[in-house]
Amino acid sequence: MERNAADQRRRVLLGHLLRSVLSVALLTGLYYVAPLEGGFGITTVMTLVLGLVVFGLLTAWQIAAVAHAQFPRMRALEALATGVPLFLVLFSATYYLLAAQDPTSFSEPLTRTDALYFTITTFATVGFGDIVPTTEGGRVLVTFQMVADLILIGVIAKALVGAVKIGIHRRSSPPPGPDDEP
Repeated sequence: MERNAADQRRRVLLGHLLRSVLSVALLTGLYYVAPLEGGFGITTVMTLVLGLVVFGLLTAWQIAAVAHAQFPRMRALEALATGVPLFLVLFSATYYLLAAQDPTSFSEPLTRTDALYFTITTFATVGFGDIVPTTEGGRVLVTFQMVADLILIGVIAKALVGAVKIGIHRRSSPPPGPDDEP
């Protein structure tokens, strides 16, 4: 019986790990093959906003799923592995489009890889300084990402930790009996 439980935990762990790796690979692959033409404009801004709304809805759904998961810690890690790359790719595509339309927006022209690198260094608060926004529009966009980063790191991380605690509590609590009131 103990061996079956250990085997089940290993399978669940492998499933979460595989889904996490595949979601990162899929989002990154889509970023590199997506037709990012048309320049930066209101459509780009609206797409970013819509993408962030989708990200918010996905995050809310993920938090609820974590609270009800059999293995809440693993589900929370999977939620992060799905959500964070989506968040980063949204900003990266926006930076790429901005730099393609106005090459002076950043200190150097940006390829997709450069835009992704810049997005990740901004998210990680590393900011090496090798790529910097040089126009007001670029600075506004980067400032918006920094504020969104703080929200992601603070609020969403706290919500995920809370959902993990709820999920763990649910797993450790005995199921209600027939005499228990709701």
